[in-house]
Amino acid sequence: MSASRSGLTRWQFDLTWSLFEYHLADLEPEDFLWEPAALCWTIRPDGTPDWADTEPDPIPVPTIAWLTWHIGWWWSVALDHANGRTPREREKIAWPGEESAIEWVRGLRDEWLAVLDRLADDDLDAPSAYPWGEEAGLTFAHTVAWVNSELMKNVSEIGQLRLLRHARVTPGPA
Repeated sequence: MSASRSGLTRWQFDLTWSLFEYHLADLEPEDFLWEPAALCWTIRPDGTPDWADTEPDPIPVPTIAWLTWHIGWWWSVALDHANGRTPREREKIAWPGEESAIEWVRGLRDEWLAVLDRLADDDLDAPSAYPWGEEAGLTFAHTVAWVNSELMKNVSEIGQLRLLRHARVTPGPA
């Protein structure tokens, strides 16, 4: 039994998303801005996400708020590319706050599913400049695989942070 390439990428996305739903179902507003370390990236009170154009050393530990903004940023830009729109600048993508962040990423998922649902295997061979630039010579299949990988990475980070926060506030067995 062989799967089409577009079917396989959709299956991989659905698997990753199911892991995300496991954590989204239990996220509480207090989870988003919890700072797991002294050196962390978060969303500031004015709504500005921490950012550096070159990766700092040591790398700050992100908050769940920062990670959901990060997902919203890269996924919004991926959707812009996939839908032939002018890509938004990072600074123009605002985090909606802890009360709306889950709804926001679920909305991005719905938009991405519309992209995946209209894909034919031939569409995966189209050139794609996102996220590496045109000089990389990659295809939309690479973009789709990257979205799956980036989402899986961010999902695992959010899940780990959620588990750590709850382990710290919930007494363990005696």
